[in-house]
Amino acid sequence: MTTSIEHTITVPFQHRIYFTRSIFSPKNLLLAQLISGSHLDRPTKVLVVIDQGVLKSFPELPEWIDSYFSQDFCKARLVRPAFITPGGEAAKQDSTLVNELYCQIEQHGICRHSYLITIGGGALLDAAGFAAATAHRGIRHVRVPTTTLSQADGGVGVKNGINAFGKKNFIGTFSPPYAVVNDFDFLIPLPSDEKRAGFIEAIKVALIRDETFFAEIESAATSVAQFEPWSAQQVIRRCAELHLRHIAESGDPFEYGSARPLDFGHWAAHKLEQMAQFAISHGNAVAMGVALDTLYSHKKGMLSLDSTERVLALIQKLGFAIYDPLMSGASTNWPLLEGLEEFREHLGGELTITLLAAIGQGVEVHEIDLVLMRECILELAHRSTLQPA
Repeated sequence: MTTSIEHTITVPFQHRIYFTRSIFSPKNLLLAQLISGSHLDRPTKVLVVIDQGVLKSFPELPEWIDSYFSQDFCKARLVRPAFITPGGEAAKQDSTLVNELYCQIEQHGICRHSYLITIGGGALLDAAGFAAATAHRGIRHVRVPTTTLSQADGGVGVKNGINAFGKKNFIGTFSPPYAVVNDFDFLIPLPSDEKRAGFIEAIKVALIRDETFFAEIESAATSVAQFEPWSAQQVIRRCAELHLRHIAESGDPFEYGSARPLDFGHWAAHKLEQMAQFAISHGNAVAMGVALDTLYSHKKGMLSLDSTERVLALIQKLGFAIYDPLMSGASTNWPLLEGLEEFREHLGGELTITLLAAIGQGVEVHEIDLVLMRECILELAHRSTLQPA
């Protein structure tokens, strides 16, 4: 005789995103107030990790951090000077960085009431987030994204992970950060390619959720492309808001199902990054993936020609390419299309790809016409040789 006991467990998560400037200025009390809530009778411990690339533009950052945490208004204390580590995709290519962070956490007695503050791009946030989520089964992680891509998208989500077996994010967790603090000052010195990288995620989320937002990006495309501060900040803030709203309201924040609507265009992007050994940045790869799935949506009779042209034109107007020769390879085995199965495998279940029925309206499909997808790749190759209108 079989019996069972079942009970639904509901765990509330508070996901907070702050927008500020000069986070480590003594005049900015946001961070001090954010991490001062410990009930312990001793100063809260803080371990800070900095992406080495950030120091190229802000060499004084470690000194600013030391000074900030030595102020009377800050009740938290650093356990050591900021830990500097290389960022970029190399940070999550294997478990080396994660293991080093485990050592730092253990050595300095970082506990579940302590804080790991990570300052850097999306790859470092992913790896450090994984270490934070798994050390002591979860310590408090404050993300300070320093790229448009991580402020608008990657640093906002609830995913953490590292790559393995040649696949992106094969090892990871779902664990919301304690908080995300977006400091626009970190974006100002970025090179043009990195400044625009996050804007493709804004286009992506607008395409699947918000036609009005797409039109706003479209109308402000010139100032956005030039990274005019007000326009750029508005796009980043709205993109972050839409990502957070989807996570909170979709009913599947930890992706127990087979759908990943926020990964519109990403099945191709992830595969393209791997094929290029990450010489193609994530932002540029996503731009090509979004272009490809937009064109495919049209060729399948789902999306109007006018809408398709608007999407492709906006992608190019913001400075992104819509095609790379790796997408067609030798035009015989089409290795890019292997990304479809890898995308399905990552979640399991049936293949679920988000396409477009209209701007602002994503729809899920479970089959892809590979012949038609190849035709779309070749058309993008042709379009890429034409001068944008």
